Amino acid sequence: MTAPRFITLEGGEGAGKSTHLRRLGESMRALGETVVLTREPGGSEGAEQIRALLVGGAVNRWEPVTEALLHYAARRDHVERTIRPALDAGSWVLCDRFADSTMAYQGYGQGLARDRIEALHRIVLGEFKPALTLILDLPVEEGLIRARGRGGAAGEDRYERMGPGFHERLRAGFLDIAVREPARCVIIEATRPVEAVAAAIRAAVRERLGLGLPA
Repeated sequence: MTAPRFITLEGGEGAGKSTHLRRLGESMRALGETVVLTREPGGSEGAEQIRALLVGGAVNRWEPVTEALLHYAARRDHVERTIRPALDAGSWVLCDRFADSTMAYQGYGQGLARDRIEALHRIVLGEFKPALTLILDLPVEEGLIRARGRGGAAGEDRYERMGPGFHERLRAGFLDIAVREPARCVIIEATRPVEAVAAAIRAAVRERLGLGLPA
């Protein structure tokens, strides 16, 4: 049996991360694996409380440094109270967003310098990072249409309401992250039908981490 690892799904608004997180978890459980599904911001009691500060309210509610600090405060609690304990107990952990989202949203999207975010990550989490990151990519306009039609939690659309220029920078940021870290990141074309995207995700996990998922 393959040793449990930490996998993240990343991408812009409406890319299908939550759907494919669930589908991947189901496929892994069908093999007899123990899997924990979680999300960011959130994933622990304290982090969920911070989430409410980040995903709702006015678009300009926070300036980028404050926003990044809030994300990392939530992330520290999430890692210490949910992710590390699950990994230590022998579970796979699948997470909807992680540190790449802070780099993409507050870095590429809002202009916070890369070295400042990297320094913050080292202070808060050291060298902790996912074994595999799947970046679901699709055009900005399509993603925003999907996001507006998905009927998510009321008042959690702060990032969706940011302008198209922000979302274009965000998409470019995720793609650049993948180029910078090809050993960890795999780009998944998310414009395809759901089953085709799910198959591509299973293939990436199978090839990168050696888990015997079906084709």
